[in-house]
Amino acid sequence: MSELRETAMTSKAWPFEEARRLLKRYQKSPPEKGFVLFETGYGPSGLPHIGTFGEVARTTMVKRAFEALSDIPTKLICFSDDLDGMRKVPSNVPNPEALEAYLQQPLTSVPDPFGEYPSFGEHNNAMLRRFLDTFGFEYEFYSARDFYRSGQFDEILKRAVERYDDIMAIMLKSLREERQQTYSIFLPIHPETGRVLYVPMKKVCAETYTVTFDDEDGKEWTLPVTSGNVKLQWKPDFGARWAALGVDFEMYGKEHATNEKIYDAICRALGGRAPEHFSYELFLDENGQKISKSSGNGVSIDEWLTYAPTESLAYFMYQKPKTAKRMHFDVIPKAYDEYHQQLRAYPGQDLKAQLNNPVWHIHGGDVPESTLIVPFAMLLNLASVSGAEDKETLWGFIRRYAPEATAESHPDLDKAAGFAVRYFNDFVKPTRKHRAPTEQEREALEALKFALEAYDGPVEDEALQSVVYSIGRERFDPMRGWFTALYEVLLGASQGPRFGGFIALYGVPETIALIDKALAGDLA
Repeated sequence: MSELRETAMTSKAWPFEEARRLLKRYQKSPPEKGFVLFETGYGPSGLPHIGTFGEVARTTMVKRAFEALSDIPTKLICFSDDLDGMRKVPSNVPNPEALEAYLQQPLTSVPDPFGEYPSFGEHNNAMLRRFLDTFGFEYEFYSARDFYRSGQFDEILKRAVERYDDIMAIMLKSLREERQQTYSIFLPIHPETGRVLYVPMKKVCAETYTVTFDDEDGKEWTLPVTSGNVKLQWKPDFGARWAALGVDFEMYGKEHATNEKIYDAICRALGGRAPEHFSYELFLDENGQKISKSSGNGVSIDEWLTYAPTESLAYFMYQKPKTAKRMHFDVIPKAYDEYHQQLRAYPGQDLKAQLNNPVWHIHGGDVPESTLIVPFAMLLNLASVSGAEDKETLWGFIRRYAPEATAESHPDLDKAAGFAVRYFNDFVKPTRKHRAPTEQEREALEALKFALEAYDGPVEDEALQSVVYSIGRERFDPMRGWFTALYEVLLGASQGPRFGGFIALYGVPETIALIDKALAGDLA
């Protein structure tokens, strides 16, 4: 056994813990299909949101961990339930009123309000695939419409007819009495209107594999369950898909956790083996509300990538998946800097620590070197005090701070400078608010100014931090009050970087001039 595999067998990183659980599934014999199948599901009722990405990112992390533990081949599929009927019109699309006539039509039969694809479902599928391709995921895309219509699902649908009573018994236990009276696991697609019908079955025939029902106007129909004439209700569809494909691992949000036993029981009733599960906590917006595809609240994938690189988002997704996460713009700078902190730590770590490091899981073990020598938070503050409108303004300070750095030699730093200017102008600048110093703070700032005017040491982070610290230690207890004053009075922010590092980057004369402005009341 290789050192990597041996170390991974005891790693406490959550992807390895999940991968080991999955490995036990095939300890006695390998999968008959020849590979271990990971699945993620997507309901294209609205534009893909960041939680959809998180599900695929996290599943990929478990898949990579499994590949480190085993030689069994793996495959990841992304399954879109695009045959689902549109139950409500999303509010975040152009001319939503134009879609009202298509309620209960399969999403792949609803016109694309953006006018780019044959249907709304295909538009949202394309958006999902574009987002996933941006991150380099290796996956196969499955469309429910194609899956049902092509006959790939026919065998399981026939089995569902044969075992209809068993599956209905599983479902009826979970339904209120009123719902039980009209419920069926099958949803016929009306031959004339194309609507997905929620109607009771009059007959389910195992000899002909057909269902008989009355439509909403009382007309009786008999349809074969094969070739896309019916679809399964979403809970039976979950379990049936597992049985049809032989899914070994699927993760989903905690709203599905209460239905897990139902999904498993239906999978087994159809002759399949229930997969291993992982339930993650929900993503919330800044108000603590669940992120929704139809309402478009929270941060979108495109919005995150406007202000930070893809890897920072993957890092955010790695962190504590069992804990609810607030997805709003304030989390981006922290994730950005923490990701690079982990990158810098990685080369000096032993193998055990590396396998516990999020960047191993983000990059599948092929971890790049960080060239971000100035933290993103520091660049934000530099953009603030310099009023930077473009990244070249920041490079003027960076070149003085690190003369050897160029955009070519430090691509991470170059990208971060561009992101920082954009983030500052969109989020920091509109809310920035300097305040006047108190008498105690004014005296301390004057002392810092005099100390910097007299300073003839190296223009380096630690040396200048010592100067800042010595001024505060004589005047503030606790010291936090001193640093809060520096941030709020000089930077117009509630928090900030190590101030010695900021002075080294911004410049000693420039910092003296900044203090003068604050003391003169020109900032507040």
